[in-house]
Formats: sequence, structure tokens, C-alpha cells
Amino acid sequence: MNIRPYRTSDYSAVLEIYANSKLDELRYEEKTFTLLPLQNDKTRLDQLLECDIYVYEAENVIAYCAVFNSEIRALFVCPSARGKGIGKKLLTFLLNKLSGNVNLFVAKSNNPAKQLYVKHGFKVTNEFLTQYNGVNVLANRMDKIVTTSKIPLN
Repeated sequence: MNIRPYRTSDYSAVLEIYANSKLDELRYEEKTFTLLPLQNDKTRLDQLLECDIYVYEAENVIAYCAVFNSEIRALFVCPSARGKGIGKKLLTFLLNKLSGNVNLFVAKSNNPAKQLYVKHGFKVTNEFLTQYNGVNVLANRMDKIVTTSKIPLN
């Protein structure tokens, strides 16, 4: 298993992981959401493609993460690969590349993701209303001050 920089040949795998994972991020909401495929969501796709993107590869790409400056913009794991510590490894990988104030955004109701971030030292610093595919969602901004010391990936 390997974390490596994104290649354009990974595009279809990233789209598939997003399609299979995005609505899971919103599963704790009381509202119903319809998937807007990443390739049809110009704003999110443009934001992703301006990032440094990394993929987690076993035999195939099964997860990816993305960072722009000090903002973690994506961390998605294929549903069949969850529960194996891949999200933790990707988060640790990104934190080892960053320093200073690092932030990310997460649905307020997504407690499993928030628990992962809290275990890595993030704190909720703001709550705001946003939208996904035209439906309102409460979201949290989470921040962490990252020092230059590196965290083992294991």
C-alpha cells in the first residue's frame, strides 16, 4: 500500500470514490440529498484540481486526499476499504506536510469524521450554513496548529 501524488490517470478512480462516498458524509442529516457527481459540480471540481492531491493505492486507488495551502479540502475512502486505518494514514500524511494553522470543513452531523479529526488535535472553531446540491447543511470549520514535528504513519 502506497500514498503517492495524484496522476491524471487517477481521475476516473477519484470520481468513483467521490460518487461512492460523498453522500456518506451527509448520512446523519435529517434531509435527503441527491448526489451531484464531482465531474458535474464545477465549483468542487475546480477546488479539488487546484489542490495537491494524493492517492492511496493498494492494487487500485482506494482513497484520496487533497490540500490547498493549509486547508484540507478532501479526504475520501472507498466504502469497501473503510475501517482499516486508511483515513488516519492519509490525514497523518497531510499533517506531516503542513505547518501552522491547518483547517478543514465537515458536516456538523458527521461525528465519525469529526472524531477522527479531534483525535488528531483539531477543534471546532466555527459553525455555518452551507449547501450541497441546493440543500442546506450546517457545517463546522475545524482548526489545528501543526508544529514541525512529524507523526509516524503507522
